[in-house]
Amino acid sequence: MMRKILKPTPDEYYVNEQGYRVFKEAYHLRRGYCCKSGCKHCPYGYDKKTDSFIKSK
Repeated sequence: MMRKILKPTPDEYYVNEQGYRVFKEAYHLRRGYCCKSGCKHCPYGYDKKTDSFIKSK
């Protein structure tokens, strides 16, 4: 299944000290799924260390 590539808007990410784009929660929600990369602002509760989703309360 091909997924549409979304171009992030400037308010959906910031550039960290190392020069990498860090996507904010708004971008992840607009994308609509978890990429399982262990993103810092993942709204889906994915834990890369355990390869599982943490249930939210």
